[in-house]
Amino acid sequence: MAESEINLTKTYDAIVIGSGAAGGMAAHVLTTHGLQVLLLEAGKRLPIEKELRSMEWPYDNPYRGSLPPDQHSLTFNEYTIRNPPYGPGFEKAKHLKSYVGNTDYMKNIVVDERENPFTGTNYAWVRARCLGGKTNIWGRLALRLSDYDFKAKSRDGYGEDWPISYSDIAPYYDKVDLYLGITGVKENLPYLPDSIFQRPTKLNCAEVTLKESLAKMGRVLTQYRAGVTTDGLKHNKYRSRCYGRGACERKGGCDIHAAFDSPTGLIYPAMDTGNLALRTNAVVREITVDPQTGKASGVHFIDNQTMKDYAVRAKVVILAASTLESARLLLLSKSRLHPNGLANSSGHVGHNFCEHIMGPGVAGRAKNLVGKPPTLDDGRPGGFYLTRFRNLTEKNPKFIRGYGFEGGSGSTMFPRGADTHGFGAAFKEEVRKNQGAFISMGAFGEVLARYENYVDLDPVVKDKWGIPALRFHYKFGDNEHHMAEDMKETAQEMFEAAGFEIVRVNSRVLTEGWSIHELGTARMGSDPKTSVLNQFQQSHDVKNLFVVDGSAFVNASCQNPTWTIMSLCWRSCDYLADEFKKGNL
Repeated sequence: MAESEINLTKTYDAIVIGSGAAGGMAAHVLTTHGLQVLLLEAGKRLPIEKELRSMEWPYDNPYRGSLPPDQHSLTFNEYTIRNPPYGPGFEKAKHLKSYVGNTDYMKNIVVDERENPFTGTNYAWVRARCLGGKTNIWGRLALRLSDYDFKAKSRDGYGEDWPISYSDIAPYYDKVDLYLGITGVKENLPYLPDSIFQRPTKLNCAEVTLKESLAKMGRVLTQYRAGVTTDGLKHNKYRSRCYGRGACERKGGCDIHAAFDSPTGLIYPAMDTGNLALRTNAVVREITVDPQTGKASGVHFIDNQTMKDYAVRAKVVILAASTLESARLLLLSKSRLHPNGLANSSGHVGHNFCEHIMGPGVAGRAKNLVGKPPTLDDGRPGGFYLTRFRNLTEKNPKFIRGYGFEGGSGSTMFPRGADTHGFGAAFKEEVRKNQGAFISMGAFGEVLARYENYVDLDPVVKDKWGIPALRFHYKFGDNEHHMAEDMKETAQEMFEAAGFEIVRVNSRVLTEGWSIHELGTARMGSDPKTSVLNQFQQSHDVKNLFVVDGSAFVNASCQNPTWTIMSLCWRSCDYLADEFKKGNL
């Protein structure tokens, strides 16, 4: 897809800031409605197939898949003992990457931490400034939320309910399923609604053993619900169906585009309508406001490469820069009419920040599979998902809300769980004999949305483009730590009940941010005094401003957010287009 020169002198119907799951969906929906849209992306457009190379063997890579010598990826200990912006102590590394950017395949996708500093409490902030953002490397787990999540306060009394119910978003979940493709198996669970699934991947032997054991405990293990088209999509010429090849688990992304990514799934089809203009390398520094009306009038952005400053106007502004960057932009966009930042009369922008807690888990070995012929498990988009089982019908005395587990087993390019030490032929034989018998899983739990967990602007530190950096005031609380202890204990109990030999139990809680599921800095709600957006992700204060990414979430649930972000965005953009045509924006 050729990127044509855009016209910055015209007034667009809508500007969309960000090209990930939310920005791509906004571009798709609005162009379908006939609006003239400008899509701005802070990074460049990468030849993603050349970056990911999922069929490349390690020995064909000059660094065996590791980073080049002049680059360094932050480790858990470095996140824990060092304070951001992580400058001193890394002088030997010309480029500094997040923990995700630890391979040669990811080095151009994630940002350079030195160019994009942040301060405050320790946080593992993963950012991908390129066309498609983190959808180029996401983990693919595509889950729905339910009224157990949307009405969580009504169940346990904590926080706020969403201003919508499952019935409001269900039709849009269906639209996303059909348009982008998803694989899985129906389970008829009220707390994890089923999708419109394409052909599922199969569980392997160890996973079936665990599933059958868990069923006796009243717990549900299901095939990994992946945002992957296994049957193909006749309406999209840019996507391919999954045919189970490549080292999918090695680095997340999909270079044949069977797994959803925003460019091939949403942006390129939107460009084919003739209604979308795309401008990459556009680092937005401010959403501008009409001084007479107080409405959004456009944006100022800096060219990533030339450092030149530009302005462009639009009738509607859609912010989809990702949860933390969107909060940062709202706080940056101060004016006489909005002295505390744009859309922030409530004082809640940046607050109620939440995500998922990670770390606790277990690894085991199914002894009956030792020495058995290897299976082909590298090409699966995922292994299994063990659904939430806490605080559904009974209340846990130590914590509220819940958690789920992601896991897998089988033979992969890089053998799982091979803690065997040695060298030579005997060592290799030991690895071959055992690798298909290992099984592991790790938990994702809900972090409660608290007003005191927030981000603001650092008064001193600025990024490469002179824009004030984000500052974190964020820590896990007692509820999360009690939940983490339960995660560890139940993981071990479930593996023991399945008859697995326990190889390793993980009790360490990973650094805040490790889940890459940042949510809630501009939450939706019915009361403008305690929320930033209404149920259609429209600003209470500025009616022609919409924030359509994870910022709008009222709570995190324990399910991965991408499918919900896109479903909410589709719903909001349908509403936006209707209001636009009525002249109400």
